[in-house]
Amino acid sequence: MSGIVIIGAGECGTRAAFALRETGYSGSITLLGAEPHLPYERPPLSKPMDGAVQMKLICAEDALAAAQIEYLRGVSVSELDADAAVVTLDNGQVLTYEKLLLATGARPRRLGCPGAGRALDFRTHADAEAIFSKAGITRSVAIIGGGLIGMELASVLRGKDIAVSVIEAAPKPLGRAVPPRFADKLHARHSSEGVIFHLDRGVVAIDDDGVLLSDGSLVRADLVVSAIGVTPEVTLAEKAGLATGNGILTDRHLHTSAPDIFAAGDCAAVSQQSGIHTRFESWRNARAQAETAARNMIGVAEPFTAIPWFWSDQYDLGLQVVGLPQPTHERVIRSLGDNELEFYLDDGRLVAAAGLGIGNSLARDIKLAEMLIAAGIHPDPAALADPDLNLKALLKREKAA
Repeated sequence: MSGIVIIGAGECGTRAAFALRETGYSGSITLLGAEPHLPYERPPLSKPMDGAVQMKLICAEDALAAAQIEYLRGVSVSELDADAAVVTLDNGQVLTYEKLLLATGARPRRLGCPGAGRALDFRTHADAEAIFSKAGITRSVAIIGGGLIGMELASVLRGKDIAVSVIEAAPKPLGRAVPPRFADKLHARHSSEGVIFHLDRGVVAIDDDGVLLSDGSLVRADLVVSAIGVTPEVTLAEKAGLATGNGILTDRHLHTSAPDIFAAGDCAAVSQQSGIHTRFESWRNARAQAETAARNMIGVAEPFTAIPWFWSDQYDLGLQVVGLPQPTHERVIRSLGDNELEFYLDDGRLVAAAGLGIGNSLARDIKLAEMLIAAGIHPDPAALADPDLNLKALLKREKAA
């Protein structure tokens, strides 16, 4: 029976299935998941509670049944025939579709050195269980990769009094996604907590003793974790002849190069007004694209325009970034005691903001900053820098103007 088939049961694919029902779609919906679990959220995986990895479900089984969403777990698609509108599963089952959503997500980048198989990945619930079960009996961990995932894991392991070394090929950690000022502050906090950094060095090999670096030094470790980023899962799309690049290429409506096939989430590279295709890797982006794709699959022509946003928790610090800060932007700093905000202006227009503070204390400010960005305002930099000027009042004033 034809209907809508969704490949990928992560945050994006699962949310899209429910969004279809919320928009009034009454046809059949089949959700395909490669893992044996009910759909779950990934962010809690790095935050074990009482020594156990969290399995925070996106939905319960009865919610899927109530929404009449057929969930096939533990299966993968072996072939996609875009011309015939057919997907073939690894168990031989064949499904036809009227519309198809590719929410295949991303997979961990692989190390290419000798002994790479000794390093554990950190992406799935099974990965997290493997890491934290071994961490419970180990004395030292080497994390290859100083990005957000690697640094978040380092903070959790230091909280367990485990010796942690972070190996990063770049001159400093957190260089890609985090504004430099906050990257430096987080780097300093990790150092003060006892994390040892090996920067600007590559990995030559991994053996029983630890990680051999390009400068000839050896980082001794009982456990090695690879956190060198992810690559979009485009294999199925490529074999089916869809246009791909840094992800499955889509237009602004999340439509791929093939009729009746959409892509969303970590696997999708969405066309921007600048002409480039951009991937947005975050939990909220997955939800936002899922909802846009769901509406467009039933005939709405809605461009994806949500403002990028992500957060990271490290020790007692919370980092939030909304928009896409660039080195060419004018920076305006607002100091708030132990907390700090940065605003980014492009030709006078507010286009991004970031905050680093204790816990979730800056969440309201970042939300207001997002609303100011969406309003397309050209604020007075002095007003943004003034900690006594409430951002809500600034938003009201700008809207009135």
